[in-house]
Amino acid sequence: MRAVEITQPGGPEVLKPAERPKPSPKPGEILIKVAAAGVNRPDVLQRMGMYPVPPGASDLPGLEIAGEVVGSGEKVCALVAGGGYAEYCVAPQAQVLAVPKGLTMIQAASLPETFFTVWSNVYDRAQLAPGESLLVQGGTSGIGVTAIQMAAATGNRVFATAGSDDKVAACVRLGAAEAFNYKTQDFEKEVLRATGGKGVNVILDMVGGDYVPKELKCLADDGRLVFIAYLRGPKTELNIDAVMRRRLTISGSTLRPRPVEFKGAIARSLRDKIWPLIEAGRIKPEIYKTFPLEQAAEAHRLMESSQHIGKIVLTL
Repeated sequence: MRAVEITQPGGPEVLKPAERPKPSPKPGEILIKVAAAGVNRPDVLQRMGMYPVPPGASDLPGLEIAGEVVGSGEKVCALVAGGGYAEYCVAPQAQVLAVPKGLTMIQAASLPETFFTVWSNVYDRAQLAPGESLLVQGGTSGIGVTAIQMAAATGNRVFATAGSDDKVAACVRLGAAEAFNYKTQDFEKEVLRATGGKGVNVILDMVGGDYVPKELKCLADDGRLVFIAYLRGPKTELNIDAVMRRRLTISGSTLRPRPVEFKGAIARSLRDKIWPLIEAGRIKPEIYKTFPLEQAAEAHRLMESSQHIGKIVLTL
């Protein structure tokens, strides 16, 4: 089968087309003929040698795919632990979902990684409740556009940050009540102004570093801060007094190494709660650009430029 492999740790140029044996599904897995594969920030980290492959997973990059089940022809999308940048990929049955009605394969391939991540962190971990508010850092990333749309569709008031006025406008178009340009505005002041000084209930953060002290100040009492990445570094200064006085909760998670049973539970929640919202048109995949599989290096260059709004997808 055709595939794209990481020849050595490094820049986008280390991604090279290759021929690989077609994988064989183990018990509990299915083989999917891939039509499209999403590109995500963890793929970039893996390419750079900074995100180890879990034991037993394919060394090929790619964490989400859409295609047809070999043998049945059923159209599905799936979260996988690796191997997505290829013509065929195996996926645990528990992590496979039907392509939502009305969606193309390219749109479906853009769903699993970000939807599983947002559900797990915003709804399961941070317990975002009806009527509560959410601040999304990096609102036009793949995670960001998913979190904004999902929370808006579940009746929550959403705020977001982004790095340009065009991206701020995109966040509002996607459902944010307000969005703030972090290069020209102080998000802490803007969030407190927009919430009448109360702050937000939940913050989804992929920035970390020097953002954290400001985030604690714009959390409401009993607020929850959840980390899923740290683009500005893993270390920060923490005011423990504020955490105690205002009963704040700080948490975080990674998804890739978690067991199939854990991811399967997320898949069931998405099927029950979120897939109907997609099929009703209340959540729409936001695709920025597609590339043929063989141009995966170009897709990675685009991701690293951070010019994109929404998802980047490889097509086969």
